[in-house]
Amino acid sequence: MAEQALDLEVIAATLRASGEYRVLRRLAPRSPTAIPDGVITRLGLFVDVETTGLDWRRDEIIELAMIPFRYGLDGRIYEIGEPFQGLRQPAEPIPAEITALTGIDDAMVAGKTIDLDAVAAVAAPAALVIAHNASFDRRFLERFSEVFRTKPWACSMSQVDWSAEGHEGVKLAYLAAGAGFFYDSHRAVNDCAAAIELLALDLPKSGVPALALLLERARTPTWRIWAENSPFAMKDRLKARGYRWNGDDSVPARCWYVDVADADKEAELTFLRQEIYSGQIDPLTRRIDAYDRFSERC
Repeated sequence: MAEQALDLEVIAATLRASGEYRVLRRLAPRSPTAIPDGVITRLGLFVDVETTGLDWRRDEIIELAMIPFRYGLDGRIYEIGEPFQGLRQPAEPIPAEITALTGIDDAMVAGKTIDLDAVAAVAAPAALVIAHNASFDRRFLERFSEVFRTKPWACSMSQVDWSAEGHEGVKLAYLAAGAGFFYDSHRAVNDCAAAIELLALDLPKSGVPALALLLERARTPTWRIWAENSPFAMKDRLKARGYRWNGDDSVPARCWYVDVADADKEAELTFLRQEIYSGQIDPLTRRIDAYDRFSERC
């Protein structure tokens, strides 16, 4: 067996050295790293849900995975804990398109529930909860268990500038391939493990763990600014500047909004007054931190 593994390593090295091939390695469990003396650590929790659809108000969780990990304040990951994984039978049959995407069918979840006390026990010690597309996972999980409302959250998809590091997409499978590994995707626990591996690796251009950049973004408060009742003719200018359209029933509804850093708040208000409204106005603003970011409260 050892000889076969050595042969595979030689073949992989030969392919890479040729310059004609890229070699992807199957994701393997990360070994723990000794925590240096004096390093302050925190417990992180990576979460992922599979659901019956995209609407957190109506659709249901059918699978939940959580993996705790210990990290330093500089973004180094030292050890990864035991995964939590649970399946849950929804009130209605699982749509065929969800089964095709996740591999989860009605037979797999029949009669199964996820123990809320066990979920709370795993999540309670976490100093930070992370998801890949946290605006999706957080809303489902806050409806599912109160413990997730008490935690600061971060997003490994939007709070790391993957494009600046040379990646061509932000889907987990794309990022994994760019980092040189592959895994069995679209099952919650595998997605969590892959995302933690991505956060643990040093970025090719920044030279620091991806988690370090994520923590920096997560710790920094932002301001949400709404362009209420903006002239219709200005929609393209707002969109080009990074504003997004809020078309749901949250407050304020049906208007453009943007999230900016604290240092950019006054410049953004000046832009709205001079370029959009042509007059002195006081747009609705709200300070947002990791305790509310990505939730239905924002």
